[in-house]
Amino acid sequence: MQLILASNSERRKVLLKEMGLDFDQVPSFVAEAGPGECFCPDTTLINASRKAEDIAQRFPDALIIGADTVIEWNGAVIGKPADLADARRILMELSGSTHAVVTGMALRSLKQNIRVDFAEYTRVTFKELTPSGIDQYLELVHVMDKAGAYAIQEYGEMLVEAIDGPLDNVIGLPCRRLAEALNACSAAAMSQKYF
Repeated sequence: MQLILASNSERRKVLLKEMGLDFDQVPSFVAEAGPGECFCPDTTLINASRKAEDIAQRFPDALIIGADTVIEWNGAVIGKPADLADARRILMELSGSTHAVVTGMALRSLKQNIRVDFAEYTRVTFKELTPSGIDQYLELVHVMDKAGAYAIQEYGEMLVEAIDGPLDNVIGLPCRRLAEALNACSAAAMSQKYF
C-alpha cells in the first residue's frame, strides 16, 4: 500500500526516512483549527485528521499520515508565532517553566477503511532565558513555522534544560508510536485480503 505523508514538513520527512519507510510527500493545505477554537489534544487531533482526510480523498488506495504539533502551556495552546516580536514574547513566557509538546497523529485509508488517531506528549523544561539570549537564538534559527517559536533540534541546548518523553515527538513525529500504528494498519490490511 502506498504511504503518503500529508505534510510539507522537512523535519517529519527526515524522521520518516530515518524510520526506513518508503513514502511520498503530498502536503495538505486545509484550514487548521486554531488555539481559539479548542485546547490540546483536540487541536492537534482535529488538524491531523483534517490533513489526512484531505489527502485520502485524492489518494483513496493509499495510507495517509497526518500530523500536527502544538505547545500546551498553562492550559493554553501556543501555536506558531505571528512575527519575530511574537516569537520573543512566546520564548520569554516559556522561560524557566515546563510545557507540553503534543503531536496529534491521524492515519487514514479509504479503501482499507483505516481510521487511527492518537496523541503523544513530551514535557519540556526551559532554562531561565534572557532577552539577549532569545535574540541570539532567533538570529540562528528560523522559527516562524514552528509551534512554540523554537526547534529543539536546532540549537535546542540554548533553551532547554530537561526533556521528559520522546525527543522525536518534540521535533514533530512520535516515531515509536507511529511505527506501532503502521504495523497494526499493515496487519489489518493484510487480514482483509484473506476474507
